[in-house]
Amino acid sequence: MSPYAAGWRRVHRSLAIGVPFAVVAALAAAHPAVSAASADAHVTRTATLGDLPLGEFSNALLPGRVDDDRGVDLGGIGSDIYPAGRKGEFWTVTDRGPNGQIKVNGSKRRTFPVPGFDPAIVKIRVQGDTVRVLKAVPITTASGRPVTGLPNQRGRDEAPYSYDARTPLSYDPNGLDTEGIVRSADGSFWVVDEYGPSLVHVSASGRVLTRYVPKGLNLTGADYPVVEALPSVLLHRKINRGFEGLAQLPGGDLVMALQSPLSLPDTAAGEASRTTRLLRFSQRKQAVTAEYAYRFDPVGVVDPGEDDTSELKMSSVVAVGGDRLLVEERTDRTARLQLVRLERSADILGGRWDDDTTSPSLEQLDDPAPAGVPVLRKRLVVDLGTVAGVPGKIEGVARVDHDTLALINDNDFGMTDGTGAFDAQGRLVDSGVETTVVYVRLPHTL
Repeated sequence: MSPYAAGWRRVHRSLAIGVPFAVVAALAAAHPAVSAASADAHVTRTATLGDLPLGEFSNALLPGRVDDDRGVDLGGIGSDIYPAGRKGEFWTVTDRGPNGQIKVNGSKRRTFPVPGFDPAIVKIRVQGDTVRVLKAVPITTASGRPVTGLPNQRGRDEAPYSYDARTPLSYDPNGLDTEGIVRSADGSFWVVDEYGPSLVHVSASGRVLTRYVPKGLNLTGADYPVVEALPSVLLHRKINRGFEGLAQLPGGDLVMALQSPLSLPDTAAGEASRTTRLLRFSQRKQAVTAEYAYRFDPVGVVDPGEDDTSELKMSSVVAVGGDRLLVEERTDRTARLQLVRLERSADILGGRWDDDTTSPSLEQLDDPAPAGVPVLRKRLVVDLGTVAGVPGKIEGVARVDHDTLALINDNDFGMTDGTGAFDAQGRLVDSGVETTVVYVRLPHTL
């Protein structure tokens, strides 16, 4: 038996564990006139992922990658969730790995406590109140090396530091901050990344086939093909807020969701904006074929009591037939699911709003309509904040059946920010937040 197989069998035996996975569902896709009845939506199942040392998990995939996991357990698999075919089985993806922020001399530093961690695609099964890991696929370069989750470019990405923010770490042009995931009919995967932001095609065995990035990114040194095929305006993505959601339409086209409004023309404009973007990508043409403006509801509507507009994020997007999408707009505390249709008349690709010299920019418009911007029309399906049993920071949504959704949360590997994240021995002080999967039944069919 190979070291990988033996290691993974040990990991698998230890995974009688549960994943706090938030599954919430509500879509009246077939009945546009039906309004959301959030009070009638309810949780039908909750499952949690138990404790598995991150070093044990990682080294079973790529022996020797992690020499010290600092007491961190497997987590962060809630970046997205996608049906795997069999009942109760899903594909998920980790994000870049454990990371946090610590202030040093008044400035925040991005920490990577387990820099050897390699992002992975993880297949899970929800059984009763337990989430079991069935399989994991490490994401690797063309030559089989780990991509890592470290930032790519000095000056563009946050500088990486050790767990205590004292020691600088190296940048890695191969690094990916993986988020959304879908699986194609040929068995390959597509994931989106926050650094580029980028769309990444990954083989069934985990090797990066192509990474599509914005024109003008000038990413050099990567050990896989990098193609500048996305609009250059995406170079203005907010740090740590690149592509977050990914959907696959019935015809095969992909839809990428930009987590937050672009910092265009500057950070202040992006922080105050409620307009973000969706992009449509043709697998056949290997090109972006449409772009859409998406308008968040006011932050106080999404999260009553919150007044910081920059807390709004678009995470999961789910195809629900034709050109319709279920879109999650959220804060870290709560979320609402909206139904939109990607109408041809709403396409803004290649127009003035993709020109970063346009003033005012799309992001600066208090109301895009008077400026002629065809913002996507949306309809509320369910307010997850009113559904008892749904955890915070839901980042993944999947369709289970005609009236049920599965939701999964991102537990951030049990990490918190600040100097108290680790004890005096450099071991994690766990937040206690579990990876949780929740099934939510809707009052109407999807």
